[in-house]
Amino acid sequence: MQITSKFTTAVHILTCIEVFSEQMRVTSDFLSGSTGVNAVIVRNVLSKLRSAGIVNTRQGSGGAHLAKALDEITLYDIYKAVDCVDDEGLFHFHENPNANCPVGRNIHKVMDGRLTAAQTAFENELKKTTLAEVVSDTKKIISEE
Repeated sequence: MQITSKFTTAVHILTCIEVFSEQMRVTSDFLSGSTGVNAVIVRNVLSKLRSAGIVNTRQGSGGAHLAKALDEITLYDIYKAVDCVDDEGLFHFHENPNANCPVGRNIHKVMDGRLTAAQTAFENELKKTTLAEVVSDTKKIISEE
């Protein structure tokens, strides 16, 4: 299963909020223009981020603001906030392996632990990176343009 684009969209949105909030009200329309994602989807992502306590928003032209310090928000927090994967996790096994086939009968025994370990490693890696790092790297690249 593939992680939905909501994750990278959310990271983009949060980075924009930090980069532009001093200069302007960061609205869903502005964020839609930056992300190239429909404003309705942007508002949906913002709603999930708000429910997770990551952003504050005001309807109308109030804009969005970070609710936490950049170094208190990890990529894992964002990943969990926007429901990038369902309860089954990153990997979805095909539904009906043939129990009469020796491979089909045993593939879950061989793969389930490995797939769980891979997802855990991925999530642990996300926990190591804060939004502060993403914003810092983004600002550095912008200043070099």
